[in-house]
Amino acid sequence: MAIRNLKPITPGTRYYSISTFDEITTSKPEKSLLEPLKKSGGRNNTGRVTSRHRGGGHKRMYRIIDFKRNKPGVEATVMTIEYDPNRSCRIALLEYADGEKRYIIAPDKVVVGQKLMSGETALPKDGNALPFTKIPMGYVVHNIEMKPGKGGQMVRSAGTSAQFVGIDNGKAQIKLPSGEIRMVPAVCMATIGVVSNGSNKDISYGKAGRMRWLGVRPQTRGMAMNPIDHPNGGGEGRSKSGGGRKHMRSPWGQLAKGLKTRKKKNASDDMIIRRRNA
Repeated sequence: MAIRNLKPITPGTRYYSISTFDEITTSKPEKSLLEPLKKSGGRNNTGRVTSRHRGGGHKRMYRIIDFKRNKPGVEATVMTIEYDPNRSCRIALLEYADGEKRYIIAPDKVVVGQKLMSGETALPKDGNALPFTKIPMGYVVHNIEMKPGKGGQMVRSAGTSAQFVGIDNGKAQIKLPSGEIRMVPAVCMATIGVVSNGSNKDISYGKAGRMRWLGVRPQTRGMAMNPIDHPNGGGEGRSKSGGGRKHMRSPWGQLAKGLKTRKKKNASDDMIIRRRNA
């Protein structure tokens, strides 16, 4: 998981870096676990743009990932460690004792040939998935469920992990990568260890074209526009948002800095012990 800096023989490669892909063992994904992935271009079902600056990008196939790990007590062997174009971490192909194959998010330090297991009887070691009632206090975990049986929803990005703090009144307390401490039901599953490809955050894309390969289109600053196009546009020279000392706003007038957008009465408030910015 090292980073390789390209020799700057062209302007595009001057600040260009790329992963060495040392941990990748195959370039051919499991065909039975592939699905077509349709691009939306940032548009909803009525054709209106709801997410700006999206479009184009390289064609991809989606890898079906097992976030639930719902084969308790069945031993699985790690067959390959693979690159997934749809996520920042690596994925691992597991073959269970009954012959079924599934992809999982590859934990760090898991290698080909290693035996993994899920369920209450599994040992608390890297790559195994257990309910919080069976995980020792202080362990780092990832792929954490928020509702029992729904599958992991939190801590799935490259290099991330959460710390299991303890259990109180049937609720497991975990410290998330953001610093937030929150509760989930103690019967929820989590995978032991840190997510793979931790050096992903150190990659420099180096040129605009590489972002276009990822489906990211150019973005124009509001201050560079005219008043009719953006609330921050206009003014003689560079102005603080539209020629006057106004607050920065979105194209639709929403305040851009400091406005709290979280609902005042959110159902998950009761599960948060300490906020990330406390």
